[in-house]
Amino acid sequence: QVQLVESGGGSVQAGGSLRLSCVVSGITSSSYCMAWFRQAPGKDREGVASIERDGVTSYSRSVKGRFTISRDDAKNTLYLQMNSLKPEDTAMYYCAATESDYGPRLDLYQYNYWGQGTPVTVSS
Repeated sequence: QVQLVESGGGSVQAGGSLRLSCVVSGITSSSYCMAWFRQAPGKDREGVASIERDGVTSYSRSVKGRFTISRDDAKNTLYLQMNSLKPEDTAMYYCAATESDYGPRLDLYQYNYWGQGTPVTVSS
């Protein structure tokens, strides 16, 4: 059974930092492209960052330069370091995995495994 379990969310003030983790079980994460998505209340789920099996990363414009995605395949764990947080970063954050090597990396329809999410709240 495949499980992706996120942790590390919380409440911070604007300008603060958080580090999200996603522990993967049931699959070997090194064989998958991994990504972080987020969904704010009343909005569509959007891609934040992705990391290929070979370590190549992609970021949305809204987080580029502030967020860093990384992976430790020995621990089957995905990370998202979030710095300089803004109130507009408030959302539920989800990790996801795909075996696909093709298609837009921040397109949620590319991903077939999802976690349950961890909430992030940034106050001004």
